[in-house]
Amino acid sequence: MAHPAELLIIDAQNDFCDLPAAFCPADPRSGQPLKPALPVPGGHADLERLAGFIHAMAALIDGITVTLDSHHRHDIAHPPYWRTADGGTVAPFTTITAAQVRSGDFKPALPAEGARTLAYLDALEAAGRYTLMVWPVHCQMGSWGHALHADVLAACNTWEDARHRPVRVVNKGSFPWSEHYSALQAEVPDAADPSTELNRPLLARLDQAETLLIAGLASSHCVKATVEHLVAHLPSGRPERLVLLTDCMSPVAGFERQAADFIAAMRLRGVRTMTHNQARAALHKEAA
Repeated sequence: MAHPAELLIIDAQNDFCDLPAAFCPADPRSGQPLKPALPVPGGHADLERLAGFIHAMAALIDGITVTLDSHHRHDIAHPPYWRTADGGTVAPFTTITAAQVRSGDFKPALPAEGARTLAYLDALEAAGRYTLMVWPVHCQMGSWGHALHADVLAACNTWEDARHRPVRVVNKGSFPWSEHYSALQAEVPDAADPSTELNRPLLARLDQAETLLIAGLASSHCVKATVEHLVAHLPSGRPERLVLLTDCMSPVAGFERQAADFIAAMRLRGVRTMTHNQARAALHKEAA
């Protein structure tokens, strides 16, 4: 494993973790414990392993980039955006197609957004990557759920103090009219909003790494989409530089096959897979 080694942490946020009670503070308004909106089974353990890896390998990790899923409550992939044919609410984990909107089964809560919504769904389906999924409201900017997992944040803080350089933070997903799984590009870019277009400065920065270690949540969606875009768009190519830390990522429940197929496809493209302990050994061997 060559140097320099960089670490890309994808969406290691509270809302995606199956956190134990000790990690869930009380809501100051209700007094009830805050709960993750979209917990990934195994996500907490994944990020505990990742935090330990950062602490142990700080001297051999030359840079850290953290992505944050960053949404408004009003978002095309959140329930408040949608209504059923009779004006009722739409449950999380509902899929919606352009045909269903045209038939009247679903409609935007704001009629004025009808044409824009259909244009998005048509473009999304033409791309062939995903069908629109209505997720629970999650990673709302400014919320507890938007924040980094506490132990990952502590590990990043320790790394900053030891290396005297900042962790780079990349926010994605604030454009409310497109899903934005990948850290590099929205599912349907909009030329009027640069945040949805291919993030070439981020690509150029990550392209400097000789080894790019990748971890985070979830392997079925945001990790998957980001790595697919990395393989497609890294300026100097060489997908063998990418290393998926397979025990520091997990899929959304019900999407295990999607995650497994993604990892298999990336291996065929040359991307490497390691556990965090295998990566530790490889980094130490290279440094010796």
